[in-house]
Amino acid sequence: MNAGHGLAGVRQLRQSSRALLLIPIALILVITAVDQLVPGDIHLGPLLVIAPAITASFAGSLLTGLIGFLSVAAQAYIGWHFGVLFSRNVLVQILALAVLSALIVFFCLVRERHQRQLAQVRSVAEAAQHGLLWPLPERMGPFRIACLYLAAEDEAQIGGDLYAATRVTGGVRIMIGDVRGKGLSAIGEAALLLGAFREAAHRHATLPDLAATLEQSVTRYLADFEPPAEAGERFATTLLLELPDDDHITRVISCGHPPPLLLSPSSGLTVPSLHPAPPLGIAETGPDSYTIDVASFEPGDTILLYTDGVIEARDADGRFYPFEARVAQWNKAGPESLLHHIQRDLLAHAHGRLNDDAALVALHREPDSHRRGHGRVIHSSGFGHTP
Repeated sequence: MNAGHGLAGVRQLRQSSRALLLIPIALILVITAVDQLVPGDIHLGPLLVIAPAITASFAGSLLTGLIGFLSVAAQAYIGWHFGVLFSRNVLVQILALAVLSALIVFFCLVRERHQRQLAQVRSVAEAAQHGLLWPLPERMGPFRIACLYLAAEDEAQIGGDLYAATRVTGGVRIMIGDVRGKGLSAIGEAALLLGAFREAAHRHATLPDLAATLEQSVTRYLADFEPPAEAGERFATTLLLELPDDDHITRVISCGHPPPLLLSPSSGLTVPSLHPAPPLGIAETGPDSYTIDVASFEPGDTILLYTDGVIEARDADGRFYPFEARVAQWNKAGPESLLHHIQRDLLAHAHGRLNDDAALVALHREPDSHRRGHGRVIHSSGFGHTP
């Protein structure tokens, strides 16, 4: 949301509050007028407390206090009108109304304080998320990229799902992962894994070497920081991809992570068959323990990466989100449009709330003719290898 939209939203909210303010004012006037018309043994003055109570539902402490003052003034006017302003009964009613109005204003102040604290927590969490999950560029070489992160915890807006991409000689390497757990407890391990990938992706010639380095980093971290009560229960699933610029394939290593979806405008949706290794942190392994799976990735195709928070989202009846079936109908959409469709459809399926964090990354290989037209052809230097 940009600044212009934000200011427009604030102005609209203020205008709405001013319009709603007419309701408690009208109630004060109606109750005051009717009280003077009904028989003398009927007293409607105590109903004036409704006005500040209603105001507190949509306005702040200042306006609520103003309506409370008007309610007390109306009660005093009713007593003056009947010549019993200083009677014990009317004085008690005025005092009771003033005390109740003051309590309502107090609760408004408490609510406003909690709202400010929540806004501050969300601001800090969002800053932490941007520092942890660097925004992916819209383009890397011949690839267009879009990403989406949906946190299960509204207050934190951050969790254990992660993704990163980096430009290396001759292509792009990208990682998506899911640290066990969610919320703030998973941030440390996610930060370690992202930092290790960003550093190691440039230093290792092959994906198995990169995967082994990430395994060593996670294992060392868990040895130092894993609580004894959670020994052996902390791990991270990871998917590593290598996308050469001028070779229309993708090389994939899965460490216990769901396979990517390949979307083609001509052939629809396919799921590559992978040979997954154990998740990172289960057992320290060497490069020989990882198998590179190769899949076709032609110009015009899109690769969709995701975490299990997407496929495990449930509706009110407990049914899982039919991810592949839904995505297949958007096989011709660009990466930004594709993620927009998924976000809207996923949240509708889960009724606006996910049980686990969810992350998605879409990579689209531009047609060669389009790349030449924009001067974006980048020749491969032969990084990696195909077994």
